[in-house]
Amino acid sequence: MRYFNSAGVSIAYVDAAPEEGHGAPILLIHGFASNYAVNWLNTLWFKSLTKAGHRVIALDNRGHGESEKLYDPAAYDSNLMAGDALRLLDHLEIERADVMGYSMGARITAHLALMAPDRMRSAILGGLGIHLIEGVGLPLGIADAMEVRSLDDLTDPMQRMFRAFAEQTKSDLRALAACIRGSRQTLTAEQVATIRVPTLVAVGTNDPIAGSPHDLAKLMPCAEALDIPGRDHNLAVGDRAHKQGVVDFLARRP
Repeated sequence: MRYFNSAGVSIAYVDAAPEEGHGAPILLIHGFASNYAVNWLNTLWFKSLTKAGHRVIALDNRGHGESEKLYDPAAYDSNLMAGDALRLLDHLEIERADVMGYSMGARITAHLALMAPDRMRSAILGGLGIHLIEGVGLPLGIADAMEVRSLDDLTDPMQRMFRAFAEQTKSDLRALAACIRGSRQTLTAEQVATIRVPTLVAVGTNDPIAGSPHDLAKLMPCAEALDIPGRDHNLAVGDRAHKQGVVDFLARRP
């Protein structure tokens, strides 16, 4: 992995060339308790996108993977995390890129689209629909789940799922608790309506965490929805229909 300094925070990233030619860059932003490898490499997104001719860049969000761990919730404001993505584009001297996020990464992508729309060719919001404006991210109980002594101390299914995932990805549990508490910024319908970059909203049909992709897309002037059939929040990530829908979207966006 490579590293750069994002306003004092060490951020890890990877940069993969397309299989052929010099393709348009796409920046990938992973979800909570994940990292670039779990979210994008192991699920074969890198293979699908580089095969389609894209230069693929992915970072480990602050507090995740190989990036610096921070323990103050204020350090995980969604705008600060979007700033990491923007500074990575600056670091790589990329003028404009497609940006794809999943779950928390999609929330960061939406904030980036408000912050710097001129730097984005398109936005792809995976695993996040209308809950972008009707929710503030994962329940605070997920933070509590990161702080209990053991998975055995938890009975709530969602708390158990995220704690088990965090342990599987060998995450820093204290950093994740701070992340949940700090990255709870909301967007209004009015703000979302100002996002004019071409946008794809992709959500599994069995995903109650994300909310409706169609309801969110209707609020945005240049958005379309993609249903990922029969998939929940976790399984939608690497689904074949998800990948094909994104590749097709990228092929036809301006």
